[in-house]
Amino acid sequence: MIPMVVGSQVAFWLLAPVMVLAAIAMVLVRKAVHSALLLATVMICLAVQYAAQDAPFLFAVQIIVYTGAILMLFLFVLMLVGVDASDSLVETIRGQRLLAGLAFLGFGLLIVFAVGNGIYGNPIGLADAQPDGNPKGIAQLLFGKYVFAFEVTSALLITAALGAMMLAHRERLTKKRTQRDHAEERIRKYAEQGIHPGPLPTPGVLARHNAVDTPALLPDGSIAPTSVSRVLQARGTVFPEAEERADVETVREITEGEDHVKEKNSDD
Repeated sequence: MIPMVVGSQVAFWLLAPVMVLAAIAMVLVRKAVHSALLLATVMICLAVQYAAQDAPFLFAVQIIVYTGAILMLFLFVLMLVGVDASDSLVETIRGQRLLAGLAFLGFGLLIVFAVGNGIYGNPIGLADAQPDGNPKGIAQLLFGKYVFAFEVTSALLITAALGAMMLAHRERLTKKRTQRDHAEERIRKYAEQGIHPGPLPTPGVLARHNAVDTPALLPDGSIAPTSVSRVLQARGTVFPEAEERADVETVREITEGEDHVKEKNSDD
């Protein structure tokens, strides 16, 4: 008789290869950002595995806490320290490779024992293990039996955040420039190099339109060449000067006509 395939088995055989490949690639890739994205892939797949095993609380924690918070903390550290920061190959702690090997060996033994207990153990089922419900049982473990490990983990995360801030801190080598310093530099450049210290267009210039390709007018009615970006001038996309001149003459004629009417009314 062919055994019936359940949804948890389908989720395992579909996502387990993806998790293994993403975990291997996370260690082998050279860019830290890519490693963080592959870690997110592993975490999301693990959350789906929890959901398939009827563990909604672990599914929500995996998505909200680990994928949403811890991974964002990793990316935050990468943005602070810099993705192009070179790693030092000098060992600052003696024997760290030996300690890392021992930690890896201990973690491997834990994985072997956990898998062996799941395969050769005698599971009693979730309902018998937690008769009061899944959230209450997890709360009893977190705030009862494993409360010390839970608090140590939270302290470790806070220490990691403070360490990231310390690594990202850079001492200022020069004095912070004030607004007065910037103003003096602009005036100095104007005196030495002829660079105008004010914004474009300068005060007293008439801006006839809010389009960036329309030149402004100087007080004498001429076109201000500095009112349009040099990039637009080089591309030839500035509002045609002939049309601009024609508009100026039209405005001037209308203005003179209005002034003539005002003078005539005042004489009357």
